[in-house]
Amino acid sequence: MKVPGVIYRLGRKPDPWSVPDWASAGPDGTFGNRFDDPEGMYRVLYASSQRLGCFLETLGRFRVDPKLLAELAEIEGEDDYCPLGEVPLEWGEKRVMGVATAGGEYADICSSEWIGRLRNLLAAHLMKFGFDDLDASVLQQTAPRNVTQLASRIVFNDGFAGIYYRSKYGHDVENWALFEPFQINAQDPEPIRLDDPDLQRALRLHSLKFKK
Repeated sequence: MKVPGVIYRLGRKPDPWSVPDWASAGPDGTFGNRFDDPEGMYRVLYASSQRLGCFLETLGRFRVDPKLLAELAEIEGEDDYCPLGEVPLEWGEKRVMGVATAGGEYADICSSEWIGRLRNLLAAHLMKFGFDDLDASVLQQTAPRNVTQLASRIVFNDGFAGIYYRSKYGHDVENWALFEPFQINAQDPEPIRLDDPDLQRALRLHSLKFKK
């Protein structure tokens, strides 16, 4: 499939489309992301079809630990207080929203065709990483990332420009993993405003607020 319009990437100033330096890769040759190359030969940029998706993906790490929420829910009484996670103001000050179009063909790895193919090709690896079988739920898990990284290498070897996938924060958000060499035509980045409607919506969905 092709990218049907513009895509967005929330990145650090001045260039949200800048590629991570190989020097910052981990011992396994990846940057710890879902579709990074397990062989450490190509880099991946992550983008979304929706601005909201960029905020949801990057703000997720500030959410309140669900264990804390569960402990508060067990406290007797009618107090319905729910704590909000806090986001440093510097987070927004250091970032801009990238806008671009992207060329090439992208693999929808959660389609029935790709799941059937990956199940056969990755069968020897599944038990090693704690999976009995491969289906869409495995490909959508946050961790471990060994299986999705191996899937990325298969897609790359097939000549695709990247991977299309749905966000773990909601399947109404469409995301893209773009492989190097990137087929990106970047436009001027957009500044991040604290009153941005998409940013405010992401904060609400994640139960977050900015530190005062």
